[in-house]
Amino acid sequence: MPPPVPPSDKPIDRLIAIMARLRDPAGGCAWDLEQSFATIAPYTVEEAYEVADAIERGNLADLKEELGDLLLQVVFHSRMAEEQGAFSFDEVAEVISEKMIRRHPHVFGEADQRSSAEQTEAWEEIKAAERARKGRTASLLDDVPVGLPALTRAVKLTARAARVGFDWPDVSFVLEKLREETAELEAEIAARETAKMRDELGDMLFVVANLARKLDIEPEDALRAANAKFARRFQFIEQTLAQRGKTPDQSDLEEMDALWDAAKAAERG
Repeated sequence: MPPPVPPSDKPIDRLIAIMARLRDPAGGCAWDLEQSFATIAPYTVEEAYEVADAIERGNLADLKEELGDLLLQVVFHSRMAEEQGAFSFDEVAEVISEKMIRRHPHVFGEADQRSSAEQTEAWEEIKAAERARKGRTASLLDDVPVGLPALTRAVKLTARAARVGFDWPDVSFVLEKLREETAELEAEIAARETAKMRDELGDMLFVVANLARKLDIEPEDALRAANAKFARRFQFIEQTLAQRGKTPDQSDLEEMDALWDAAKAAERG
């Protein structure tokens, strides 16, 4: 059996060495050796969400651990790429370092200091120039990742289109469109057209994402908060019913709805 990975003055170097050992065909971990970019990608996304969850809960101890898990994902992908002769972790770090310097000329170059809004505009201009250099000029939307959560991607797609003027003037137009899409969905529900219901529901969710963008609210954050609120209130129902010697399936909608209202009232203080 190979000796354990020795300590290092640089923790990142030790982590890279650990991953190399795990992927070593002679004495490595069978599970790690079986993995590919495609099989690891879902874990990478999951770890990013767990980072967001720790931030949402304000738990810095968990955040430290979850950031470590996310860093491991970067090291894992980098190791697999290095085995193929594509790139190493050091090259990944160098690429992002150069990108950050290039995208902050007001800090690392000679450009004037800008307000936050001006920096955002300049950032997008720099990104557009980078896409042009890479030959990605077919569509303004080409590099909005398909793998993003659907609500997040909807926001990014509409924000990109808005940069060239393809946007509703204000929130009132979006709300009117939402009412229109709701009416269209209701019509398809009445007609029991499943495929068309799916289509109209998608349109309605897309408008909701657009509304979130116009309100400068991250829809994934808003939905996560709504999920947490639902879970909290439903757990109140379960706990109260348990005190009454019941389970939810031994209750009825009227009783549970009254408990839901009690949970809301308790939250309002």
